[in-house]
Amino acid sequence: MPIDVNAALTAEPAVRDVAWTERDVILYHLGLGAGENPQDPAELRWVYEKDLQVLPTFALVAGQGISAGDAPAAGLNLPGIDIDLRRILHGGQSLTVHAPIPASGGARVSSRVADVWDKGKAAVIVLEQTATDSGGNPLWTTGMQIWARDEGGFGGSPGPESVATVPDREPDKVLVSRTGTAQALLYRLSGDLNPLHADPDFAAAAGFERPILHGLASYGVVCKAVVDGMLDGDPTRLRHYAVRFAGSLYPGETVETAVWQDGDRLTLRATCPDRDGQPVLTQATMEVSG
Repeated sequence: MPIDVNAALTAEPAVRDVAWTERDVILYHLGLGAGENPQDPAELRWVYEKDLQVLPTFALVAGQGISAGDAPAAGLNLPGIDIDLRRILHGGQSLTVHAPIPASGGARVSSRVADVWDKGKAAVIVLEQTATDSGGNPLWTTGMQIWARDEGGFGGSPGPESVATVPDREPDKVLVSRTGTAQALLYRLSGDLNPLHADPDFAAAAGFERPILHGLASYGVVCKAVVDGMLDGDPTRLRHYAVRFAGSLYPGETVETAVWQDGDRLTLRATCPDRDGQPVLTQATMEVSG
């Protein structure tokens, strides 16, 4: 059986120590399109070690980049779960930041399958990770929703119902991010070597016309746009960021992020104008500090 729900939920958390350097952070930012205008001091702080700042979404790849050496083959290595990579999609992602992430450092990361939802024709695997520093202080908590096609129907809970809503008014700001045609090839060097993002034949077998940009890349692209455009370029103001991935993005396409602000809460909707406003991220929210 591809998914053994009981084995997945009762397994002991996997714990590993990770480390990263400024080079890992810079490479990650470049994979999000940072540095397009290196004459801009605000942009240079994302890609130059002098006064280097760290986008909080780096937490999703910390310890997986060039400092980790040769990466293992892409796969979904979770207890009780054996699924073909061509059948999975990244359905949603959340990040809670407990402390600023240093430009170089390390963390102890604990991973567990927090839930498995039965969506009928698909299963959703909820993977939770928590990270602490060397003193045991919390750094971040993440929640990943993995959509596994044709793996549902096992009689489990369908999970919480959620509805995508945005305020009934014009957005306070619309932010534009342009991706590069080679961006997926650059982003994958931060750790996700799934051939879906590089191999045209693999992408075609999965139903795509060409390799797609990583979901976490679009997640980071939108986060950077909001930090630059709404948070005065200060990544330490971000406290929580959650999204649903609503559509794939091809490298070279543009992302438009509409932002509604209500105090310290931001509601986001990211779309692709190159394909008539097709949704990219929905049910997207941020909680920020003033």
